[in-house]
Amino acid sequence: MRINNNMMAMNANRQLGINNNGTAKSLEKLSSGFKINRAGDDAAGLAISEKMRGQIRGLNMASKNAQDGISLIQTAEGGLNETHAILQRMRELAVQSANDTNVEIDRGAIQDEMNQLVAELDRISDTTEFNTQGLLDGGFKGKFQIGANEGQNIELQIGKMDSTSLGLVSTISTEQGSVENNADNSVLADGVYTVSEDKDALLDADGNTVATIDSNKVSVGDTDLIDLTDKEVLAAGAQITISGNGAKYDIKNKIDATAAKALAPGNYEVKGTNLVKDGKLVGTVETGVSVTPEGGSVINAADLGLTPAQLTNGFKFTINGSDVSTRANAEGSITTINKAIEKVSTERSKLGAMQNRLEHTIKNLDTSAENLQAAESRIRDVDMAKEMMEFTKQNILQQASTAMLAQANQAPQTVLQLLR
Repeated sequence: MRINNNMMAMNANRQLGINNNGTAKSLEKLSSGFKINRAGDDAAGLAISEKMRGQIRGLNMASKNAQDGISLIQTAEGGLNETHAILQRMRELAVQSANDTNVEIDRGAIQDEMNQLVAELDRISDTTEFNTQGLLDGGFKGKFQIGANEGQNIELQIGKMDSTSLGLVSTISTEQGSVENNADNSVLADGVYTVSEDKDALLDADGNTVATIDSNKVSVGDTDLIDLTDKEVLAAGAQITISGNGAKYDIKNKIDATAAKALAPGNYEVKGTNLVKDGKLVGTVETGVSVTPEGGSVINAADLGLTPAQLTNGFKFTINGSDVSTRANAEGSITTINKAIEKVSTERSKLGAMQNRLEHTIKNLDTSAENLQAAESRIRDVDMAKEMMEFTKQNILQQASTAMLAQANQAPQTVLQLLR
């Protein structure tokens, strides 16, 4: 028997330490609910679960993004819903004005309401916003992040829905000469382009500069696309339409309100000093200066969006717009408003399709997040029943090793019996 080294006590103490550590780990897992609380518990499992956590949080945020996208679409669609209602009322007024039981004063009252409705269309287009972003003014083009990783997005662009874009405000279109060096659309594709505010650039539908404008030509790079007799034929905001595989172009300028009221929509031609509409004399022209409709007041060239150089013999132009001052004009306005209704319907259909897509996206994201959460839980979460069983085992062993350590510490005292 030895007393300097009590091997039984040392062994019992070592086992007690092991059992204490086991009990502590079980308590930590039971109190936290995780079986991986530090990398040492399961290095690979921790790495995998952290990646899963990132994906789960990303999917949840993507779902929220999609919900925000739906809110934006609903805001825009609400504005278009009222736009539709206004257009239906305008069409109703045009049909009413097309009836010859109305006299001039009646049609004047109808036109007044029509003008107010057009103004309201513009107000809706200018003020419909979501989070300070204009939705119907032609400036919204955005992407919705609908995934947990980069590049997982969808794009939405909402067209401009003001009276001019819908063709309800009188504009003048002037067909110009041919487009040079664009026979196969290799320089500039057929389409509608807008003159910039400072009139030195041509912009596409997205507001990107596609051509430059100087005193007598429109150019793309080193290629002269359009020859202009005078840069002033272009007004800021004017639209240039290139069509027929780039064979010709026309310019559309907005007409002054007074001029719009005096000249009804139709095709016009200057013949000498006469103004002819659809083959009928409707007024006179002072070359390079003004137009005087029959029974109306003088309209300056600038009010028509024209230059003095344009208002000469042989010049042709077309006026489009919404006018119900006569039966013929009212009938023309019905067609114009029908086209506007179709355009709004197309835009609303696009928004509705996008909203339905986002609703399905949300369901898919939520399902993916749920499944990924379940997978992450299996890796990281503790099985409470199993761990409670382990804790009970470790607790019993701890108590047993404590008791045995006490017994082992008493063993050297038996040596005293030999010394008596």
